[in-house]
Amino acid sequence: MSAAPPVFLGSEVMEKHLHRASLLIPSLEAALANFSSGAEGGVVQPMRTVVPVQKYSGFLGVMPAYSAKDDALTTKLVTFYEHKKDSSVPSHQATVLLFDPRNGSLKAVMDGTVITAKRTAAVSAIATKFLMPADAEVLCILGAGVQAYSHYEIFTEQFSFKEVRIWNRTKENAVKFARSVKGPVQVCPSAQEAATGADVIITVTMATTPILFGEWIKPGAHINAVGASRPDWRELDDEVMKNSVLYVDSREAALNESGDVILSRAEIFAELGEVVKGTKPALPEKTTVFKSLGMAIEDTVAAKFVYDSWSAGN
Repeated sequence: MSAAPPVFLGSEVMEKHLHRASLLIPSLEAALANFSSGAEGGVVQPMRTVVPVQKYSGFLGVMPAYSAKDDALTTKLVTFYEHKKDSSVPSHQATVLLFDPRNGSLKAVMDGTVITAKRTAAVSAIATKFLMPADAEVLCILGAGVQAYSHYEIFTEQFSFKEVRIWNRTKENAVKFARSVKGPVQVCPSAQEAATGADVIITVTMATTPILFGEWIKPGAHINAVGASRPDWRELDDEVMKNSVLYVDSREAALNESGDVILSRAEIFAELGEVVKGTKPALPEKTTVFKSLGMAIEDTVAAKFVYDSWSAGN
């Protein structure tokens, strides 16, 4: 007997079952810890394969992973293009394939854009919970795309900031962001003005050269660096990287994919999963950077969460 055909779960279904990114925090913390536990953690995740599409200044990424503890097997296909002329098309688009690990049958084809936005923001929130200064009051977001919205949503839910600032290269997008979200947001004319004095900084840009500089950083601040996912792209300058305690999601990925890490030659202190496990300390009294490249295992547990929720309702 042939296997049942896969279901298609589009963005509306994904949003319904993943209406808050914070729903993913428990499973993502477990996944990060499992990933950083080596073979005993049961995570199989090769480096992502990236295919350049030079003619159109784009990339296709392939991100497979298996979690033995979650009994979940997925592959994410993600494209990222800098659409300088056509801003109606998202810079990142993704699809997640969820397989039955017992026999390899394809169970679901899922919109991956919602998963990517929510799980990335949730992992940044996990890092921030451990690493931000105790008296953090000012949040700064550099960038105004999809990730800016998902980060704002979970950061204002999980933490109590008295002030939120945003800067974007295209000011109109920052103004649109400030008008769209629920709370008050100050639109800043420069990245320097937005970042100066901020306790927590999130960089979610398509920058290829630094947009955040060490001379602006308040001692003890925490930075979530989410953009610059190529080995020759930067968001942070050398001063930021070398004068901060550096945490990453994956050492292997950071040393192969992150221009901020590779070009600055900054020393990696720990993986976030090691902090979650308690085998490496969080140092919230220090200036810290969490370099987030995004991991396939994060997509795996997020896809399983949505699929299980959807199945329970069907």
